[in-house]
Amino acid sequence: MKAIRGAFLDFLDDPFYRDEREAVRYLPDGLLVIDGERIADFGPYGALAERHAKAHITAYPGRLILPGFIDTHVHYPQTEMIAAFGEHLLEWLAKYTFPTELKFRDKAYARSVADLFLDLLLQNGTTTAQVFTTTFAQSVDAFFEACGARNICMVAGLTGIDRPGAAPPDYLDTADSFYADSKDLIARWHMKGRNKYAITPRFALGSTREQLDRCGQLKREHPDAWVNTHMSENQKEVAEVAELFPEAKDYLNVYERAGIVGPKFTAGHAIHINDDAFRRLSSSKSAISFCPTSNLYLGSGLFMIHKAKSVETPVRVGVGTDMGAGDSFSLFTVLNNGYKVAKLQGQKLSAFKGLYLATMGGAKALMLDNEIGSFDPGKYADIVVLNPHSTLHLSFRAENAIIDSTLSTANQSFEQLRHDAFGMMMLGDERSVDATYVSGELLHPKAPASC
Repeated sequence: MKAIRGAFLDFLDDPFYRDEREAVRYLPDGLLVIDGERIADFGPYGALAERHAKAHITAYPGRLILPGFIDTHVHYPQTEMIAAFGEHLLEWLAKYTFPTELKFRDKAYARSVADLFLDLLLQNGTTTAQVFTTTFAQSVDAFFEACGARNICMVAGLTGIDRPGAAPPDYLDTADSFYADSKDLIARWHMKGRNKYAITPRFALGSTREQLDRCGQLKREHPDAWVNTHMSENQKEVAEVAELFPEAKDYLNVYERAGIVGPKFTAGHAIHINDDAFRRLSSSKSAISFCPTSNLYLGSGLFMIHKAKSVETPVRVGVGTDMGAGDSFSLFTVLNNGYKVAKLQGQKLSAFKGLYLATMGGAKALMLDNEIGSFDPGKYADIVVLNPHSTLHLSFRAENAIIDSTLSTANQSFEQLRHDAFGMMMLGDERSVDATYVSGELLHPKAPASC
């Protein structure tokens, strides 16, 4: 038995719909007890120390400990092409993405990138991600093999694209090969260890009706599988989808007609959608991945987070780096840009709302909140240890917070927490991550103190 002592922050409820003080659980001196892969106990140090006197305790004084971050939309084959210059979505795919992803026909190369990709996620405090691969089955095998070596929870699957002209001919699969390869990969990897399989049509513009129907068949045959795709990212893309699928009322309806919309369905981006689409996503318990860094980088548009998190059409929302259209693996960078996207629409994204999206919000979006996303006993011990003083500027900012001295000690502590959390959300990056634990094991270490 081992334990971690320090200041802990997680969420008991959604701060978009509850007062933030009620939604946040903050223990300034807490103890999290780990038994094997999972959390065995959690609470104030004073209440638990005697009960777990024999546990080996690792202490993180002056740090803030959160559940591991969850990236709901990222492309591991694009690790090497991050920060590609100058194009909008469709031109960017043709010029940079497909030539890069063709390299993943080589399984050894795919495995080397998968290992680097996972190490970069861990360096940034990300312990779960929903991941795009390529049209090559060996790229999926390589990825899940790398995940298994770390006992890390990832959601991924073969990425289908069969429409002639949508990608280079040697990158395309077919509706039948996608179905057969996906069936084989599901049998080999789905729910083996912590691996989760996602049926993954890349986007409607890249798939024929036959391939999308095959996705629906796969979902009916494997109802516990996830579905991961892109939707309404770019206005040119939306217009072309409307031409290709004239029978569909909108982009979302293309997927509805294929029978893949519902719980465990994630639409990446969903920038250019109307109120009716938000309503249908809400009623079907589907999810959206908010990818503001990528959306700004490619000039795709501003996601309406206030619509997705409204009382009228509440949608499950997580955040995604969408790396390499995004230019950082850090979910702090994503939240920084999410704040700016909201501000451009007259809205405010607070630190607690942002951190909720990166933890419990992401877990709920992926329907994994029974396994990850908070410090409740029984969940996997996926943990990130953050340093609010990781840079000179952050340290100076934290030490000079303007806190109302007339507040109670508890309220002053909460306001300092709010100040420090927002500082990390806007100024933090991988330097703010001191340690990352996955399934109870320290996989990204910086030397901690022991007591």
